[in-house]
Amino acid sequence: MISIRPGPAGRGTWYGIAAAALPLYLTMIAASAGALVDTALLGNHATATLAAFAVAMAVFSPATATVAGALRGVMPFVTPSKEDPDLLLPVVRSGTWLAITVGAVAAAAVASVPLLGRAAGVAHTTLAQLGIFPLLLAGSVLAIAVSSSATSVLVALGHSTSVMRAGLLGTAASTTLSVLLVGGPGPLPSYGLTGAGIAMLASSVISAFVNQLAIRRSSVLIGRSLCPGWPHVKQIWTLATVGVPLAGTVLVKFAVLGVLTFAAARIGTDSAAVHSVGICLVNLLFTAAVAVGQATIPLISDHATKLDSERVRRGVRAGTWLALVVVVFTAATVIVLSSRVVPLFTRDVDVRLQITDLLPLVLAVVVTDALQAVVGFGLIGLKRTVPSFVSTFVCYAVLAAVAAPVAAAGGLAALWAALALANLLQAVSKAYSFYRHSTFTENREPALATT
Repeated sequence: MISIRPGPAGRGTWYGIAAAALPLYLTMIAASAGALVDTALLGNHATATLAAFAVAMAVFSPATATVAGALRGVMPFVTPSKEDPDLLLPVVRSGTWLAITVGAVAAAAVASVPLLGRAAGVAHTTLAQLGIFPLLLAGSVLAIAVSSSATSVLVALGHSTSVMRAGLLGTAASTTLSVLLVGGPGPLPSYGLTGAGIAMLASSVISAFVNQLAIRRSSVLIGRSLCPGWPHVKQIWTLATVGVPLAGTVLVKFAVLGVLTFAAARIGTDSAAVHSVGICLVNLLFTAAVAVGQATIPLISDHATKLDSERVRRGVRAGTWLALVVVVFTAATVIVLSSRVVPLFTRDVDVRLQITDLLPLVLAVVVTDALQAVVGFGLIGLKRTVPSFVSTFVCYAVLAAVAAPVAAAGGLAALWAALALANLLQAVSKAYSFYRHSTFTENREPALATT
C-alpha cells in the first residue's frame, strides 16, 4: 500500500504541484461562481424558467463532466513528447479529433433534453420553456470539448496560467452576458433561457479560442498548424483507451449520486433539501482535489516514462497531502462558520439545523473523495485508467444497491456514512492498483503491462 507520509525530499514536489494546481483551482472556483449567477438571475426571471434550466442542466452537467474526463486521458501522452514538436503535434491533433468525437456524442444527448424530459415525465409547462436553449447548450458542449482537449495539452506542458486566463475570460463573458441578456437591467429586455444559452455558448467559445491560441503560441509548437487534418484512427484509439474509462467513471459517479438523491427524497422533503445542500458543498470543496490531481498528472507521467517508481509514488504522496490540507482547511472553515454559511442556502430553521448536523459527514465524504481522486489521477499519469473505472463501478454499484434500505433504516446520516465508506474503499482499491502499476522490473519494462 502507498504511504502518504510527507518528507523533506518531497518539498520541491509539493511546491511544483501547488504552483500548477492554483491557477486551475481559481479557474474552477470562478466558473462555479458564474454558474451561481446564472441560477440566481433565472430564478428572479421566473420559477418556470428556473425549473426548465434545472432539467437541462441535469443532462448538461454530466455530459460536460464526461467530456472533460475523457480528454484528461490526453495528458500522459503529451508529457513524454513535450520537448519534441514532431512527436507532440500528432498527439495534439488526435486529441482534437477525440474531442470532436466525444463532444458530438455529448452534444447530441444535450440537444435531446426535450425528448428525455418527456420520457422522464417532466411537466409540459416546464419543457415548453426550453425553446432553443438545448441547441445552444449542445454548441457549448462541442466548444467545451475542444477547450478541454487544449486544457489537457497546456497543463501537461506546464502552462496552467494560460488555462486560468482562458477560463477567467470565459467566465467574465458569461457573467456579463447573463446580466445583460437574462437580468435585463434598465430598459433592456430579458431573454430568459435563450439569453442564458447565448451567454454559456459565448463563454465556451471564448475559452476554447484562447486555449487554442495559447497552444499555438507555446514555444514548442509555435509556427506549426494545429489543424487536425485526416484522423489517425490508431492514435485516436490509443488516446481513447485511457480517456474513455475516465468518462465511464464520471458517468457512474453521477448516476449513483442521482440514486442517492432519490433515496434521500424518499425519507422526506427536508432530507432531500439537506442532501442537496450537502452535495453542493461537497462539489465546491472537492474542486481543490481535482485541481491538485490534474497538476500531478504531468509529474507522474514524466517519472513513469523514466520508469522511476520512487518519484512516481512521491508525486502521488505529495499531491495527496496537498489536497488533504486544502480540503480539510476549507471544510473546517465551513464548519466553524456554519452559522453564517448555512443560512445562505435556506430560511427554514429546521433544515438549517439538519444541515449543520450533517457537516461532519460532509467533511468525511469530501476527505475520502479527495483521497480516491488524487490516486485516480496518479493512475491517469501511468495510463492505467481501467482499474479506476472498475473500482468506482464496483463500490458505487454496491452503494446504489443499498442506498434505499440504508436511508430507510438510518436516515440521512447513515446514507452519507455509506457514501464516505464507498469513497474510502475506492481510495484503498485505487492505491493498491497504483502501487502495482508503478512497480517496474529491472529490465526497464512495466511489471504489469495489462490492466
